[in-house]
Amino acid sequence: MNEKEFDSQLQELSERVLSKALTPEEETNYTESLFESIRHVNEYGEEFWLARELQAALEYKRWDKFSNVIEKAKNACKNSENIVSDHFSQVGKMVNIGSGVEREIDDYELSRYACYLIVQNGDSRKKVIALGQTYFAVKTRQQELIENYDDLTEDKKRLAIRTEMIIHNKSLADAAKMAGIETSKDYAIFQNKGYQGLYGGLGVKEIHARKGLKKSQKILDYMGSTELAANLFRATQTDEKLRKEHITGKEAANRTHYEVGAKVRQTIQELGGTMPEELPTPKKSIKQIERECKSIQQSKDE
Repeated sequence: MNEKEFDSQLQELSERVLSKALTPEEETNYTESLFESIRHVNEYGEEFWLARELQAALEYKRWDKFSNVIEKAKNACKNSENIVSDHFSQVGKMVNIGSGVEREIDDYELSRYACYLIVQNGDSRKKVIALGQTYFAVKTRQQELIENYDDLTEDKKRLAIRTEMIIHNKSLADAAKMAGIETSKDYAIFQNKGYQGLYGGLGVKEIHARKGLKKSQKILDYMGSTELAANLFRATQTDEKLRKEHITGKEAANRTHYEVGAKVRQTIQELGGTMPEELPTPKKSIKQIERECKSIQQSKDE
């Protein structure tokens, strides 16, 4: 797909969704899909966005106008005492201009922080800019949290990953819906397949029973940080695979979730890790930890 075709398709998507009033949940799902769909990962596992693709997503028709926003963002990066080149890497890009002729155009590989600065300096009258400001602000904070992950206590690690799970499960549900998972029953089966792949054939009911939980208790609320991390990886990789490979049909989506779960399990085994079903079940639930943290914070504020 050349640049013109990409711009056209992304613009069509944007107009179709943003032309109607969205509920907060619909806005979150749309925004997540829009910005994650243009996220790239290099061979070192580092994520980045291309400025030309972000330009289209943010509904800037002219590169010169968007370049001005990028320059403002670079200045903000410099003023924050960050190394600009770490977040804005200038690259060339070949595009088809017709009749088999190509020419090189300017582009940037952008970090998530760079994207955050760009939307902060963008035209706030655009609805997609407002959505982007919220999205990249939240995601940048999450990234900061993960970067300080080793300094967290086990309880705070659990809270951090559980929060990530909530966000990514929403995105996964959106991707599953696009693939043809329509009803609540369909989605329950889809989720169960992912667990079966990761837990060596055990589904939600079996995991629930193995942990000795009450009917009202959720299995994700009674997982340690290592088990949660394995499930987060399962969710994010399934989400990405469904979207990138444009997988459609219930059977195909279910099979994909199972295969990704099984692949994560295989990776754990190859690394000599403990299988998720063999990991200990924490005594405290996520809700208990949340209440404790809230109580501590209230004591500090008094």
